[in-house]
Amino acid sequence: MELPATLLPFLLACSSMPAPHAASGDDGSQAVLDAIDAARGHSAELARELWGLAEVGYQEEESCALLAGELERAGFIVQRGVAGMPTAFVASFGSGKPVLGVLGEFDALPGMTQAAEPRMGPAKEAAEEPPGSRQQKKLRGGDAGHACGHNLFGPGSLAAVIAVKDWMSAHGTGGTLRYYGTPAEEGGGGKLYMVRAGLFDDVDAVLAWHPADRNDPSKPTSLAALAADFTFHGVAAHALVAPDKGRSALDALEAFDHMVNLMREHVPSDARIHYVITNGGKAPNIVPDTAAASYLVRHPKLDVLDEIWPRVLKAAEGAALGTGTTMEWKLVSFYYPLLGNAYLSGLQAKNMQRVGGVHYTDEERAFAEDLAKTLPPGGLPIGSQEGISPSDAVAGRGSTDVGDVSWVVPTTGFFAATWVPGTPPHTWQAVAASGTTIGEKGMLVAAKTVALTLIDLFSDPAHVERARAEFEEQRGSHAYTSRIGDRPPPLDYRKRS
Repeated sequence: MELPATLLPFLLACSSMPAPHAASGDDGSQAVLDAIDAARGHSAELARELWGLAEVGYQEEESCALLAGELERAGFIVQRGVAGMPTAFVASFGSGKPVLGVLGEFDALPGMTQAAEPRMGPAKEAAEEPPGSRQQKKLRGGDAGHACGHNLFGPGSLAAVIAVKDWMSAHGTGGTLRYYGTPAEEGGGGKLYMVRAGLFDDVDAVLAWHPADRNDPSKPTSLAALAADFTFHGVAAHALVAPDKGRSALDALEAFDHMVNLMREHVPSDARIHYVITNGGKAPNIVPDTAAASYLVRHPKLDVLDEIWPRVLKAAEGAALGTGTTMEWKLVSFYYPLLGNAYLSGLQAKNMQRVGGVHYTDEERAFAEDLAKTLPPGGLPIGSQEGISPSDAVAGRGSTDVGDVSWVVPTTGFFAATWVPGTPPHTWQAVAASGTTIGEKGMLVAAKTVALTLIDLFSDPAHVERARAEFEEQRGSHAYTSRIGDRPPPLDYRKRS
């Protein structure tokens, strides 16, 4: 198969690597791919179960138990509740070097519940299930949905490590294989606390992937991100009878938001500032004594983010001073930018080429074509999911706590086409596809790519050594320092009023 021109830089950078394993499967890799295919039904069941649970960050009790239990039954030793987080776990198999880690995420996003079944048609509507079903129970208690496809991320990584564990046993391969169950990626920063606890200190390489609208093995990048909650405190009073006796916390919050919005013109153009008001008061005839907002500030470079953030704080302080209120803020998370490893990316690119892309059935294609009518113009066309689409177009658009992992151990990741081409993340269209066979097929592409890359790393120590050499050179003298201090994980960050 002829490689796309945009993929060549990644493979040329790795031209000195040992010859890849034979496509014939003499090393047992074909048997691993066959095993993943044989278990695809069960993997799909897990993905659908997580899709229905749709548990938000640090509240993923059932999702965590489901994945950890699967790994335990497969022969992994599971440590639950690690790093002070009840829904974080590490599953290990084997012993000695190399130590290879695979990441698995499973948290959903609030406010994103959505129907999935193709028979229901791709329309923006809340999921409906028979009375008494698990999904209906969850919808009564909340409106979360897997708009970032983490219901596929967790089971896809699980399918890869279980297949490779069996390969290790069959071939007598030494080394340690770990699955990291990482909660609250969506703003809660679960991996930050796992890194701080030293859970990655002895790891030689970490592999990750993420759902997307394309198959893209390019070297991953991301933005540094700081998330914080702001609360203003004023004095309540009757808004008609005695407004002069009150001091509006909502006035302070609105002044703060307005000043930050004015500031957008005077920060670097590649900076991003987002916020949402989480508490604006309870009734219009009461001067609000409490108001709150959640903020997220991003930039590709840490030093620039460090310049922007104090200005945001000054705006909050000024708003409180000008309205006669007080202000407090609390750090929720601080993500490092992703330090992707080109050598590891070259391995995964070669393996993704071997695996290939996603092919739709007639029913899936009809669903995709209907869904595409609801998407913004200019996206990838339907059919592109059948190939590999390396591109820098999506580089640096997101933020992830994988970034912190990448500053302590060589790390790579890739995108797999679990969504209809052209689908942006954090949309109802992403939720819909993540609950269908379209999502499950992309999940299998990811599982196979991760599994083949693990086999490469276990089979030849030179791969690990070269990935480490690049990591040390790229990081240089900039040693990782956690930005969260000694604060405990924000286990209640999704429980705010």
